[in-house]
Amino acid sequence: MSKSSAPMTVIPAAFIPGRQSGVLVTADGEVETLSLGDAKRRWEGAPLLICHRINGARRLGANLTWRHFDLLELFAFVLPARFCLPTPAGLAQALGLQIKDGAEAAAISLHNVRAALLKLLAKPDFPDKPDATRAAETMARTGWAWGPTVLEALGGASGKTAGPMGGLDVWNRLSEWEDFAAPPPPSDAPVAAAEARKFLAHMLAGAGIPEIRPAQVQYAETATRAFAPRAAPGQPNLVLAEAGTGIGKTAAYIAPAVLWARANKGAVWISTYTKNLQRQIDQEITRAYPDPAEKAAKVVIRKGRENYLCLLNLQEAKGGARLGNPAAIGLIARWARVSRDGDLRGGDFPAWLGGLLGAQLISTLSDHRGECIYSACMHFRKCFIEKVVRKSRRAEIVIANHALVMTHAASGAALGALSQGNGAAPVRYVFDEGHHLFHAADGAFSAHLSGVEMAELRRWVRGAEAGRGKRGRGLSERIGDLVSDSDSDMEMLQQAVRAANALPHDGWWTRLNDERPQGAAEKFLAQALHTVRARASDPRSPFDLELEVNDPSPLLLESADGLAAALDALAQPLRKLSTRLSARLSDETAQLDTATRSRIEAMARGLQRRGVLSLPAWVRMLNDLRGKTPEGFVDWFALNRLDGRDFDIGLNRHWIDPTIPFAENVLAEAHGALITSATLRDRAAELPGDWSEGEVHTGANHLPLPPHRAGFESPFDYAGRTRVIIVTDVRKTEINQVAAAYRELLLAAGGGGLGIFTAIGRLRAVAARIAPELERAGLPLYAQHVDGMDTATLVDIFRAEENSCLLGTDAVRDGVDVPGRALRLIVFERVPWAQPDVLHRARKSAFGAQYDDFTARMRLKQAYGRLLRKAADRGVFVLLDAQTPTRLLSAFPPGVRIERLGIAEAVRQVAEFLQMDDSVAN
Repeated sequence: MSKSSAPMTVIPAAFIPGRQSGVLVTADGEVETLSLGDAKRRWEGAPLLICHRINGARRLGANLTWRHFDLLELFAFVLPARFCLPTPAGLAQALGLQIKDGAEAAAISLHNVRAALLKLLAKPDFPDKPDATRAAETMARTGWAWGPTVLEALGGASGKTAGPMGGLDVWNRLSEWEDFAAPPPPSDAPVAAAEARKFLAHMLAGAGIPEIRPAQVQYAETATRAFAPRAAPGQPNLVLAEAGTGIGKTAAYIAPAVLWARANKGAVWISTYTKNLQRQIDQEITRAYPDPAEKAAKVVIRKGRENYLCLLNLQEAKGGARLGNPAAIGLIARWARVSRDGDLRGGDFPAWLGGLLGAQLISTLSDHRGECIYSACMHFRKCFIEKVVRKSRRAEIVIANHALVMTHAASGAALGALSQGNGAAPVRYVFDEGHHLFHAADGAFSAHLSGVEMAELRRWVRGAEAGRGKRGRGLSERIGDLVSDSDSDMEMLQQAVRAANALPHDGWWTRLNDERPQGAAEKFLAQALHTVRARASDPRSPFDLELEVNDPSPLLLESADGLAAALDALAQPLRKLSTRLSARLSDETAQLDTATRSRIEAMARGLQRRGVLSLPAWVRMLNDLRGKTPEGFVDWFALNRLDGRDFDIGLNRHWIDPTIPFAENVLAEAHGALITSATLRDRAAELPGDWSEGEVHTGANHLPLPPHRAGFESPFDYAGRTRVIIVTDVRKTEINQVAAAYRELLLAAGGGGLGIFTAIGRLRAVAARIAPELERAGLPLYAQHVDGMDTATLVDIFRAEENSCLLGTDAVRDGVDVPGRALRLIVFERVPWAQPDVLHRARKSAFGAQYDDFTARMRLKQAYGRLLRKAADRGVFVLLDAQTPTRLLSAFPPGVRIERLGIAEAVRQVAEFLQMDDSVAN
């Protein structure tokens, strides 16, 4: 297609779908309001100009179609790696355009956004214009709706013959990483309190904050204790610091962390639980590294390999994978060209783009199966993961997450994957969101022998087996060339491939239901499934079914013995291969180049992780079915269900107290650690400000030396600026009453409401009932597990739209930072008791009756803490649970007014309090 022959683009009508209606605006400005039925028919008809096709389809209850012109895709093509909210207002704001309230104005804005983006494309100095043109040509051939329009704006086709990867071969334009000599071990100089105080003041002054708060100074000085020299091995300097909202703890711990790293030429690992806080810390740390170049060299965000784009997977996906969205690979390639670090699940990758392209595709493009071939990959020298790993070896601050730190510790890989380049693990940590350490450790130090896990292991060993269209690099492809010179090594490799045939393969779940299992693993799973269904007290429940391991049947034991033997037969050659590869590192020191050594080391570690750790742990679990679960653990069978549909069955083993391995493998190996959160102490009525539960749930009680404890109260006026209401006349089991209460409370607040649920089913039911009336009142409603967007994106929209409402579960209870009027009401549908499952029963027995109350109080405390993020904020916390025990109310700050009211009076008081003038309130 040349410029002269390019057809004039027909401008489609802009369309804003709602839950009860839709608004359509033509390019000429003609406005049409459609009923829900008509809106759905228009959606499924001619192409429209829209914003977020998946969310639009869900709101209308219509089919997903690729014919529409989604402006988010155009935005991602024109401005890759640029943030915007995935809404009409968000697009307009990102482009500096004005937009009024209302669906009609939103539809008109879509035309303006389209024109602005195409204008950017048409600029002579548009970045990488030749590459963009070739990419657009390739995407147009795949059926991308925007293809012809984008080519026209760019000036027409390139005139060059483009191969299948034309313009998408991003690896050809990425820089290579470079290796450096391993740094020496860090020194051990302490950080003086006065130095921390001075540097904190410097950081804040650079950000335009002339005065620092006394509590923030005290926090920074306290944090320096975690950076003092260690007195003896296994005795880290541990600091527990609870800091209420408004203290400014992030900057306060960054100051001594940066000082220690600079003085000692080492790295401090700052670990968080949520990706949202990782982003916040990255932004906050700019105060310590105002020079972008210095920050890029000294600060790195580190995540697991499964989070990063694999260039080889990208190339192979374009070469033959089935793509749901014809724009998918092109938009990923456009982003990868300018991405800071290739992080597909955070950083500069728009979360909404992942939702538009599909979670399955994003997963396919990362190395979540452990299939990396390292230096054998043609893109190894440009690999995003390798760049991040090497950068972390020379960084001063590594912003990681609890899962990464603990997973490596659990797998015994701390001396490799977390290495600073000299074989030593990190020696200084800051664990923010410390109240999540117990949960993170529970996930990292557990074992799950399930159908899904075993099927993944089979794929890791044997690769894809279902014919064409499926990718998957098996063990032979990954290490075959490394062992090909040895007949014995090749025989071990073939033994592993044959042994993996005993594991579940494609279609295993169907065969279990049809009672025709194949292989040792499926036979065991079939017996486990039969046992759970036979013994479950409520087999028709839509939730997971769990069963303790008691008196297993002879058939179950026989199948367990068979699977244990099969798993051991697989573990043996994996262990031998790991040993042989490791031996090459010393035997062939003079012959192996750096890249090959790195590859061999990584492959040996992967083989060891499965052959020495995972498989033997599974074998022990199976053998223990004939005896007794080891002390300190709990075992159970679980039939996992999603929306009432069975999808996995297996045997689980968890530590009753998972902070034991966390303390042994992470804390005890460190020289110093700061564990901080707004919720470490329990405010139980009988033990106000007690630290004992906080120490239990962080692992501090398993160390030989007691931690230094410090509490910093929030400076906010909670008593004057918040209220807590417990509604007494709404039956929490009657969904219509619960929905009506939510509706009236959100309307009374005029939006800005966050509804938190303990069950997804009830969340969806309430959302369906209240959405129409809220929409008619001009209050946008967003809901996790309902809207076609990820949680982080929903929170971003909720934060930006002052009168919107958001419904969610635990993911929106913790770590949500929404200052100002955008969050002025929180409604909990019921007391957030822990799920009464097998694991909970074991922990309640071990930790005592107070375990339930502590868990509920901490969840209430975390949620309530979302209300005030700034001193001028105001908010109401409502519990729709008349049975809320008084002993849980100590979760709220002293002096806060707590009232038990009927729903009508609660609605009235919410409206009055949130509309109250500050002079009256005070």
